[in-house]
Amino acid sequence: MSALLDVRGLDKRFGGLHVTRNVSLALAPGDRVALIGPNGAGKTTLVNLVSGALRASAGTIQLGDRDLTPLGQAERVRAGLARTFQITTLAATLPVQHQVEMALHQRYGIAGRMWRSIDTLPAIRREALALLESLHLAPVATRPPTALAYGEQRLVELALALALAPRVLLLDEPMAGVPRSEGRTVLAALDRLPPALAVLIIEHDMDLVFRFARRIVVLSEGEVIADGPPEQIRRDPAVRAVYLGNADAAA
Repeated sequence: MSALLDVRGLDKRFGGLHVTRNVSLALAPGDRVALIGPNGAGKTTLVNLVSGALRASAGTIQLGDRDLTPLGQAERVRAGLARTFQITTLAATLPVQHQVEMALHQRYGIAGRMWRSIDTLPAIRREALALLESLHLAPVATRPPTALAYGEQRLVELALALALAPRVLLLDEPMAGVPRSEGRTVLAALDRLPPALAVLIIEHDMDLVFRFARRIVVLSEGEVIADGPPEQIRRDPAVRAVYLGNADAAA
């Protein structure tokens, strides 16, 4: 299958600090890829480069037949690239349903318009509720994030990203801060993501990585040192040395 997201030769320098080194990776429709590596390996920097939060010093980023390299974050979202963040970025007191509706308004290009079709708002509301239902969030649709468990807040962030109808979704540590008792809820939601959606996930939870990913990319000091199916990554001595630490860590 041809690549949907094609990253080639990506480099990033901050002055004399070389944090991303000639990184290339590709995602096809439906891919489930995990990006792992030790702290400071450059994982979040790479996601920031792909999403447009940072400009690359060199390299290219292609989404389908479109070159994203010169585009900003908003243009990349419109092209079909969405992301979530390691730290929750929700509006604390705005009801969940309203936040999803706002994301849908952005997607349809009607945010801020004074004049809209009288059928627009009910249709947006129905779509927002259907999306929340798909993530089992319908019971909390009228509540603000401050009234939700942290695992539910992470699912709301996922709902906002999915409301943009991405073709590629970048998930930056979706389990960060989620108590183990709520982890199954997040895992179940990830299992229900649209099958054609290409997903790249950064995660330190190895249980999630080896359960979710069909392919794993390993970064060390800004470079890709391994890229392959989970069982290959489990056995890779270089990966064990720099990240998994020992034979038991990947068991």
